[in-house]
Amino acid sequence: MIVEATQVIRDFAIIMIVASVMALISYRLKQPMVIGYIVAGMIIGPYTPPFSFLTQPEILNLFAEMGIVLLLFVVGLEYPLARFRLIGRKALVIALSEAFGTFALGSLVGQAMGLQLFDSLFLALAISVTSTVLVMRVLEELKLLDDEASRLLLGVAVIEDIIIIASLAVLQSAASTGSLAAQEVAESTGIVLIFVIGTLYIGSRIVPKFVDLIARTRHNELVVVVILGVAFSLSFIANQIGISVATGAFFAGVLVAESKTHSVAKTLATPLKDMFAALFFVSVGALMDIRLLPLFLAPAIVLIATSFAAKFATVYFSAKIQGFSKKTSMKAGFGLSASGGELALVTAKGGADIGATSSFILPMVGAMTIITTFLSPYIIKMGWKLASPTAQAQDQTQDQHSN
Repeated sequence: MIVEATQVIRDFAIIMIVASVMALISYRLKQPMVIGYIVAGMIIGPYTPPFSFLTQPEILNLFAEMGIVLLLFVVGLEYPLARFRLIGRKALVIALSEAFGTFALGSLVGQAMGLQLFDSLFLALAISVTSTVLVMRVLEELKLLDDEASRLLLGVAVIEDIIIIASLAVLQSAASTGSLAAQEVAESTGIVLIFVIGTLYIGSRIVPKFVDLIARTRHNELVVVVILGVAFSLSFIANQIGISVATGAFFAGVLVAESKTHSVAKTLATPLKDMFAALFFVSVGALMDIRLLPLFLAPAIVLIATSFAAKFATVYFSAKIQGFSKKTSMKAGFGLSASGGELALVTAKGGADIGATSSFILPMVGAMTIITTFLSPYIIKMGWKLASPTAQAQDQTQDQHSN
């Protein structure tokens, strides 16, 4: 046992050192650190020649699972119930159109490429994701957060996160039975709805008050223990009834966000999230068999193009139908079609964890995430530039016709 513990400590040291170096390089190159973490995983992983730097690569799965729980818990802290009430019906319609439109087209393209059913379904769900954090960061850097299109696309992205998490739970539940028959899908959907509604109805009456009660002790370490207890408890319950731990963790965050001390809880939980989220992305990189890169690079590019086309078209037309200007619709379309992100990796790993997907799905989604994360700032900048002259030209044409 002493030898094994020493090996785990050694592996952990290697993971953190390599991850910190690659994250620093990403920062210097003005790229999101998630790219550095994934590349760090590739460097130390068991599939990278000539050898693996890790003696206990199986601990990566443990780190990844904890990373998913803490990552989604902190994401949930951003979404108190009051925020959902502020999101308009128009954003809801656009989010539903985008998520399910991209999922449907992605599934068809996956099947046309000869992929197995659940490979194409998990891939389709992964390419339906938009990184709320990345999009918000780019808009903030460009000083565009006050733009009407920015407010719209951030509202859509919030709802899309919920749709993706719930859809992952349903898809995992259906995949565990190996069937997509209407009855199984209906049962899986019912289980997810019961869990979500029950969690929000019962939990919102207990968890926020309990967290506030603990916070009155003014012992931060006790608050940390309590909120982590809530996060891992709901994740465990979700896992036991056959749905994703990500679903349980996310709604645990939503419940804690209802407390009066949610800002304190977020401040205390964020460093833990940052560490374990880094471990999650490193583990994803390590589990990517880069020897398969020549096999999935071309399909990955096809799926990225499919994702961009489906997202842009569904967002643009659904926004136009609901009365938004062409300029706003174009900006929202470009912004929401720009990236995949963290949830795409969570989705791919969710399929791998239950053995529903082939070994190349996770590295394919990892490669797609790196590509789209790199391209996102440029796509958003280009979209904002293209939208203005296009809208102005349209207005001038309309004026000429009216005269």
